[in-house]
Amino acid sequence: MQRSAAETIALKALAHLAADGDGLVRFLSLSGLDLDDLRARADNPELLAGVMEFLLSDEGLCAGFMAAKELDSPTLHAVRRALPGAADT
Repeated sequence: MQRSAAETIALKALAHLAADGDGLVRFLSLSGLDLDDLRARADNPELLAGVMEFLLSDEGLCAGFMAAKELDSPTLHAVRRALPGAADT
Protein backbone atom coordinates (compact mmCIF):
# COMPACT_ATOMS: atom_id res chain seq x y z
CA MET A 1 0.00 0.00 0.00
CA GLN A 2 1.23 3.47 -0.89
CA ARG A 3 2.06 5.60 2.14
CA SER A 4 -0.18 8.44 0.95
CA ALA A 5 -3.16 6.07 0.70
CA ALA A 6 -2.35 4.70 4.16
CA GLU A 7 -2.23 8.22 5.58
CA THR A 8 -5.61 9.02 4.02
CA ILE A 9 -7.21 5.96 5.58
CA ALA A 10 -5.54 6.69 8.92
CA LEU A 11 -6.93 10.24 8.83
CA LYS A 12 -10.38 8.74 8.25
CA ALA A 13 -9.75 6.48 11.25
CA LEU A 14 -8.88 9.55 13.31
CA ALA A 15 -12.12 11.22 12.21
CA HIS A 16 -13.97 8.04 13.19
CA LEU A 17 -12.38 8.20 16.63
CA ALA A 18 -13.31 11.86 16.94
CA ALA A 19 -16.93 10.99 16.21
CA ASP A 20 -16.84 8.36 18.97
CA GLY A 21 -16.33 10.50 22.06
CA ASP A 22 -15.35 7.60 24.31
CA GLY A 23 -12.84 6.27 21.78
CA LEU A 24 -11.25 9.68 21.41
CA VAL A 25 -11.01 10.17 25.17
CA ARG A 26 -9.32 6.77 25.53
CA PHE A 27 -6.92 7.52 22.67
CA LEU A 28 -5.97 10.88 24.17
CA SER A 29 -5.49 9.32 27.59
CA LEU A 30 -3.27 6.52 26.28
CA SER A 31 -1.27 8.76 23.96
CA GLY A 32 -0.76 11.58 26.45
CA LEU A 33 -2.00 14.10 23.90
CA ASP A 34 -4.57 16.80 24.43
CA LEU A 35 -6.97 18.06 21.76
CA ASP A 36 -4.70 20.95 20.75
CA ASP A 37 -1.76 18.56 20.30
CA LEU A 38 -3.93 16.21 18.30
CA ARG A 39 -5.13 18.98 15.99
CA ALA A 40 -1.60 20.30 15.48
CA ARG A 41 -0.18 16.86 14.70
CA ALA A 42 -3.09 15.22 12.87
CA ASP A 43 -1.10 14.95 9.63
CA ASN A 44 2.00 13.49 11.33
CA PRO A 45 2.66 9.96 10.02
CA GLU A 46 3.88 8.77 13.43
CA LEU A 47 0.68 9.99 15.07
CA LEU A 48 -1.39 8.32 12.35
CA ALA A 49 0.49 5.09 13.03
CA GLY A 50 -0.53 5.43 16.67
CA VAL A 51 -4.14 5.96 15.64
CA MET A 52 -4.04 2.76 13.63
CA GLU A 53 -2.41 0.84 16.49
CA PHE A 54 -5.15 2.05 18.82
CA LEU A 55 -7.92 1.27 16.37
CA LEU A 56 -6.60 -2.21 15.68
CA SER A 57 -6.38 -2.89 19.42
CA ASP A 58 -10.08 -2.18 20.00
CA GLU A 59 -12.32 -4.74 18.34
CA GLY A 60 -15.49 -2.65 18.61
CA LEU A 61 -13.98 0.54 17.21
CA CYS A 62 -12.20 -1.40 14.50
CA ALA A 63 -15.36 -3.22 13.43
CA GLY A 64 -17.33 0.03 13.39
CA PHE A 65 -14.69 1.76 11.27
CA MET A 66 -14.46 -1.14 8.81
CA ALA A 67 -18.23 -1.21 8.41
CA ALA A 68 -18.50 2.57 8.01
CA LYS A 69 -15.73 2.74 5.40
CA GLU A 70 -16.34 -0.65 3.77
CA LEU A 71 -12.82 -1.85 4.55
CA ASP A 72 -11.55 -5.21 5.68
CA SER A 73 -9.04 -6.28 8.30
CA PRO A 74 -6.21 -7.04 5.83
CA THR A 75 -6.52 -3.50 4.47
CA LEU A 76 -6.26 -1.98 7.94
CA HIS A 77 -3.19 -4.07 8.67
CA ALA A 78 -1.66 -2.98 5.35
CA VAL A 79 -2.30 0.64 6.36
CA ARG A 80 -0.48 0.07 9.64
CA ARG A 81 2.47 -1.58 7.87
CA ALA A 82 2.77 1.36 5.46
CA LEU A 83 3.12 3.87 8.29
CA PRO A 84 6.25 4.50 10.40
CA GLY A 85 7.19 2.17 13.21
CA ALA A 86 5.66 -1.02 11.87
CA ALA A 87 7.54 -4.19 12.72
CA ASP A 88 9.24 -5.81 9.77
CA THR A 89 7.49 -9.07 8.98
